[in-house]
Amino acid sequence: MNLDFSQIVPYTPFMLKGIWATLEFVIFSIIIGLVLGTLLALCKITKVSFLKWIANAYTSIFRGTPLILQLMIIYYAIPQLTGYDIPIFLSAVLTFGLNSAAYVSEIIRAGIMAVDKGQMEAAEALGVPYRPMMLNIILPQAIKNILPALLNEFITLTKESAIVSTIGYLDLMRRAQIVGADIYRNFEPLLLAGAIYWIMVFILTKIGQAIERRLRQGD
Repeated sequence: MNLDFSQIVPYTPFMLKGIWATLEFVIFSIIIGLVLGTLLALCKITKVSFLKWIANAYTSIFRGTPLILQLMIIYYAIPQLTGYDIPIFLSAVLTFGLNSAAYVSEIIRAGIMAVDKGQMEAAEALGVPYRPMMLNIILPQAIKNILPALLNEFITLTKESAIVSTIGYLDLMRRAQIVGADIYRNFEPLLLAGAIYWIMVFILTKIGQAIERRLRQGD
């Protein structure tokens, strides 16, 4: 086998910087996905048919089209219509945040529907307004039930973040490609990138499991 990992040693610091570059936009995307996904989930269970239709249409569009297509539309197509060039980082955050929101909304909706309806009826009977009831009674219970699914969505988001390399964002994957082109060897930098992705996902999985155990102990 024609392998020589010594050649990528000088490039290791350059590639390691891709970890923060990756996590930076993933964290912002997760925040957008959580906030917007929660709002969409609430719209899906509301009695207002117009809001329900908008939320369902949004979810259908973002779940029914490829993520890379959404990224290309935001980075390349929208500037064509608006005349404004969207920065690479902002394009990545918007694409992944909006896409994640569609999946998060379904996860949260399922969690809310799984909460005993008697609790909602009891809160309504006591005169608790809808917003405090959702924030203080229903959502906390739903989050506990759907935490594993949410963590899995965030882990998937971290892995799929490599797609942003297609628009030139200097994430871990893009840096591995640059190193491969510079030394005319692709296997070694790509293998290193794969190992780093695996370590990140492994750490996130362990953190998620620890949080899940903590919440269960608090029951």
